[in-house]
Amino acid sequence: MKKFLLSLLTIVFAFSAQAVEKQVTSPDGKLVVTLSDENGVPTYAVAYEQVSFIETSPIGLVTNIGDFSKQMSMGAEVQIKEVNENYQLATIKKSNVNHHATEAIVPFFQNNKHIFDLILRVTNNDVAFKYKLYPQGPTRSIIVKEEKTSFSLPEGTTTFLAPQVKPMGGFARTYPSYETPYAADEPTGRNGWGEGYTFPCLFRNADKGWMLISETGVNGAYVGSRLMGHEGSLYTIGFPQEGEMNGLGSTTPGLPLPGETPWRTITLGTTLAPIVETTIAFDVVEPRYEASKEYIFGAGSWSWIIGMDNSTKFDEQIRYIDFSAAMGYETVLIDALWDVQIGRDKIAELARYAASKGVALFLWYNSNGYWNDAPQSPRGIMDRAIERRREMKWMQSIGIRGIKVDFFAGDKQQTMQLYEDILADANDYGLLVVFHGCTLPRGWERMYPNYASSEAVLASENMSFGQGSCDSEAFNATMHPFIRNVVGSMDFGGSTLNKYYNARNMPRGSKRVTSDVFALAAAVLFQSPVQHFALAPNNLTDAPEWAIDFMKKVPTTWDDIRYIDGYPGKYVVFARKKGDKWYIAGVNAQAEPVKLKLQLPMFQPKEVLDCYSDDAQLQGSLKEVKLNKKQQIEVTIPTNGGLLLVGK
Repeated sequence: MKKFLLSLLTIVFAFSAQAVEKQVTSPDGKLVVTLSDENGVPTYAVAYEQVSFIETSPIGLVTNIGDFSKQMSMGAEVQIKEVNENYQLATIKKSNVNHHATEAIVPFFQNNKHIFDLILRVTNNDVAFKYKLYPQGPTRSIIVKEEKTSFSLPEGTTTFLAPQVKPMGGFARTYPSYETPYAADEPTGRNGWGEGYTFPCLFRNADKGWMLISETGVNGAYVGSRLMGHEGSLYTIGFPQEGEMNGLGSTTPGLPLPGETPWRTITLGTTLAPIVETTIAFDVVEPRYEASKEYIFGAGSWSWIIGMDNSTKFDEQIRYIDFSAAMGYETVLIDALWDVQIGRDKIAELARYAASKGVALFLWYNSNGYWNDAPQSPRGIMDRAIERRREMKWMQSIGIRGIKVDFFAGDKQQTMQLYEDILADANDYGLLVVFHGCTLPRGWERMYPNYASSEAVLASENMSFGQGSCDSEAFNATMHPFIRNVVGSMDFGGSTLNKYYNARNMPRGSKRVTSDVFALAAAVLFQSPVQHFALAPNNLTDAPEWAIDFMKKVPTTWDDIRYIDGYPGKYVVFARKKGDKWYIAGVNAQAEPVKLKLQLPMFQPKEVLDCYSDDAQLQGSLKEVKLNKKQQIEVTIPTNGGLLLVGK
C-alpha cells in the first residue's frame, strides 16, 4: 500500500507540474505509461521495469469534424483513482477476478476546446485505454475516419501473428472469418498478406519479454479493428475493408457525442505468464444486459465434424443424443441443413427425446441473407429481427438450449450490431449463442451473459477438409493458448479420438497424427464454457478406456489458470483449476521430444498424481507418479504427443 501511495503521489505531482511529459504508473510501480503532447502531437510510451516495450507512439483521432491527432494539448486537470474491483464470471479462465489498477482520465484540447479524454487503466501487467469524445458546438454526432493509435515496437522485436484476408474470398465469398494460420518468430516490417493482422497479436521483445496487443469492449456502437504493419516496427489500428459485407455498410464508425471508442489493450511481462493469465479483456468492460435465466454450460457432441452434412439426419442425431447421454454430456449440436434433412417437427421430436435422456440441443443457423453465398440452411432468419425472434420463440417452446450462428461478413459497425442484436434477442428467449465463421469476441463473456463462445480460429473442421491441417495440429495447439484463446472463449471443436476423419473411422481421408493423450490435453488447454468435442459414438468401444473416462469428466468451466512453461509454436504446459483439483496439460510440436522439469507449487511435496503420457510411438497410458519434495517432476513429451497430470 505504501508503494502504491508513493506511486500515486508521484503521478499527481507530475500532472500538477504542467509538464509536456506525464506518467501513469501501475500499482506495483513496475509498469509506466508516459504521455506527451510535444509539438501538438499526442503520444504515449510503455516501459516495464525500465525496459521499453512501446516506444513513443502517436495517438488521436481523425474525424469528419476535425483532425484531433495534431495541434493538441494535454490538460492539467487529470483525474486519478485506484480501481480495486472484484467480480465473478464462470465463463472465462478465472471464475473470481480481482482487477487492481490505476485509472487516469487525461483531457486533451484543441484551440482551448475540450475534444476528448484518454481514459487509461494500468495494472501491474496491462495497459488499457480508450477515447471519450465530447460535443463540439452544436455537433452531437461524429464519424471517426481514422484512428491514429499506433504501436512503435523496439528494434529486434519478433512477431507471432495471423494475417487478415481480403474480403469476399474463400468458401462462398465468406471471408474474412479470422481463420488464417499463425506464423511464429517472424520479423517486424511486414503487413501480412497485405491486409494487416487479426487481433490478438503477440510480440517478443527480443530477450526482454513478451507483449500481446488486442482490443475489447466492441459492440454495435463501433467497428472491429485490425493491426496494420508498416516499415520498421510500427503498427497502427486499421478499420474494416471496403469490400466486407458485400461492400455494404461503412468502414468507419459513427458515434453519438459524447461517445466512447473500444479499449485498446496491451499485456506485457518478462515471461509469458502475464499473457496467459491476464483478464484485462473482461476487467474493463461492463454487462450490457442482465441474464434472463441461469444459463447452463458444459460439454457436448456433434456429428458434423466426423460425418459432415450427410450426418444431419434424424437417426444419426438419435445416436449422438444417446452418445452424449452415455458420456454424461449436456448437449448435442445439430449442424447445417437440419431444416431440410430433418425438419422442424422432427427437431421437436428430437428435443423431446433428448430431454428424456437429460440432454439438450443446439441448432445451427446461417447468419446471412445477402452478404455472401453460403448456401447451407436455415438462412435468411438470423439477420432479420422479426424472423429471428419468431424462430427463437419456437426454439424456446421446444426446449432448445442454444444456437450456433455461422458465416458472418467482417467487422463493420452494422455487422457488430448484428452480433449484439442476435445475442440480445437470444437472451430474451433464454438461448445460449455460439458464433462461427465470425469475428473475435471482445470482452463478450462479461458483456453478454448468454454468450458462450466463438470460433474465430483455424478450427477442427479444417482437419476434416485436408491432411495439411492434421499435420499442423500440434503447431497450432501450441499457438492458440498464447494468442487467440487468451482474450476470449474459443470454440475449436476438437479432442478427436477417431484415427480418421470419417464416420466409420476407416483408413481414408484425413488421418490424425497426434496422440490420444494430445486430444485429452487439448480439452484442458483450449478454454470454452461450451465444448462440442469431436468425439464419435464408436469411441465408446474403439478408444482407450482411460481416454473415454477422462473425456467424460473433463470440465468446461474453470476457476483458475497458471502458466508453467512453453514457447509459441514449439510446446506449451499450463495448469487449470476446477474446484480444488488442478489439471496440468501440455503438448509438443517440435521435431524432437521435449524434456522438462516442471515446478508445480499448486501440489503438495511428494503428492501422487494421475499421469496420462505417451511413449515414443505415441502410445498413451495412465499411471500414477509422485512429485519430489521440491514439488517437481521430470517429464518427456514426444512430437505430436501430450501430457496430463491430474490431482487426486
